[in-house]
Parts: sequence; structure tokens; C-alpha cells
Amino acid sequence: MTDPRTTVVVITHNRRPELLRTLDRLAELPERPEIVVTDNGSTDGTAAAVAARHPGVRLLTPGRNLGAVGRNLAVRHVRTPYVAFCDDDSWWAPGALSGAADLLDRHAALAAVTARIVVEPDGTEDPIVEELRNSPVPGPSWLPGPALGSFLAAATVLRTDAFRRAGGFHPRLWLGGEEELLAADLAAAGWWLTYAEHLTIHHQPSVVRDSTRRRRDGIRNTLWFTWLRRPVRPALRRTLHLARTVPRDTASLRAFAEAAAALPWVLRERRVLPPEVEGRFRLLEDSQRSSKARCYTG
Repeated sequence: MTDPRTTVVVITHNRRPELLRTLDRLAELPERPEIVVTDNGSTDGTAAAVAARHPGVRLLTPGRNLGAVGRNLAVRHVRTPYVAFCDDDSWWAPGALSGAADLLDRHAALAAVTARIVVEPDGTEDPIVEELRNSPVPGPSWLPGPALGSFLAAATVLRTDAFRRAGGFHPRLWLGGEEELLAADLAAAGWWLTYAEHLTIHHQPSVVRDSTRRRRDGIRNTLWFTWLRRPVRPALRRTLHLARTVPRDTASLRAFAEAAAALPWVLRERRVLPPEVEGRFRLLEDSQRSSKARCYTG
């Protein structure tokens, strides 16, 4: 069983062993997808190792760390109707790519399908799965699963044209919660996002990560998205909640400072969501506040 409908895009930075494991798993998939890897300025021999072990992979080497924008670069080379993202420490289960493509084929207004995330090596569900499964966002009757307000890039198959028309991931956000802004813009353009319980992606978290920087950037990007797209009162509400609940340390202080320093840019780019889309984000506020998966730690 081969399936030419989907290309897999992977971004990586100095995680050669994890990336090679992921590419080995992807090469075993019955769908035999095309694979594009953006090596975000690795210095550990990643590019040479990929070229030697997986010569069929399209390898992009921009020479610097583009963060999530490395996915945008890769999508420029995608010629299939759908693109599946995964990180260098995650891989799609057999049949999941075809299953997602089937859903996108059947539903023309569906832009993204997010899979169930299984954490390895224990085979347990990621805590975010419960939130996806029980999403409070109302959706149309034709939607094949729960409607989502956002998605996780490392576990989602998207309609390539929809991704491009929405502008992809914003370069200013770099990495860390970068999906929320893109998801909002997709929804504002009339697209829907869904969770598919029967599709699986495996994630074995790499130990090579700067969790403090990821937390700092995640807080900053949450603030930026909030003030770029939400009305004033919900934006104030979310900002105050973050100020009360994030760790009181240098990383959090720097995140708020970076967010505030970009205020002129935020005001120039601010575009409040249509009321029906804003309503979906408003319904997510309670689950975001109580989320076990969205805690800013590290």
C-alpha cells in the first residue's frame, strides 16, 4: 500500500540520533510518503548522516535555526495535496497518514487532522489527548471528530493549500506555541480543525532540549497571539491569568518583557477574529486554565 497524497515534513536541530530513528520509522510506513527534512543549522553531523542513510529524503540546509519557519521552507517543496508534520523525536503509525488523507478527501472545508499522541517508550497517552478528545468547541454535523480551536504541529496533517494561503507559521514567533496563531487564521478563513481518535503518532521526547527557552518563548508567543487576535477584554483576562500563574523567575520576566517590547508591531498587525471564531476561543478558556498539558514549567 503506497499513498501519494501526503508529504511528511520534519524540522531538526542537533538531534542526529533521534532524527535517524524517526526517518527509519517513516521509511517503514506502508504509505511510503515523500519526506522533506529541514536541518535548522545543526552542528552534530545531522545533514551528512541523513544524506548517507536516507538518500531519498529531500534535505534542506538553510544554514541557521529557523525554528518553525523551517516547516514553511519545507512546504515550498511539497507537491502533494496534504502535508504531515512531525518532529525529529516523533513518527507516524502505519496507516495514520492514509487515514488523515481520507478524512481530508471527504470533507472539503476541513484543513487539519490531529492524531492521538502516544508517548514512548511506555505507550501512554500524552496528557493533551484528553483535552483534544473532549474539546468544548462546537462544530458542524459533518465534522468527523471533535472540533478544535488549535492543533499540535508535530501530530497534524494539513491541507497544503490552506497552510500556504494562511501564511504558514509566523517567523516572529519562531518556536513554542506557534500553532495557535495559524489555527486562528485558518478558522477566520472558514476552515475547520478536528481530532481523529483512530489515528496515531508516537512521541519519544528527546532529552536534548532547552526547556527554559521553550517556556520563555511559549509565554511570549501566547501573549503575542492573544493581543494580535483576541478582543481587549479576553486578552486582558488571559494576560492576567498568565501573570498570576507562570513561575516567578527570570525566564517568565523576560518573556513578558519581550512581549511588551513588540507592542508597536502587535498594534500594527492586530486583526481581531470574527465573532464566531472568537466564540470558539472563548469556550476554550476554562480548559486552558485547568490544563495539565499547558503548564509553563522548565
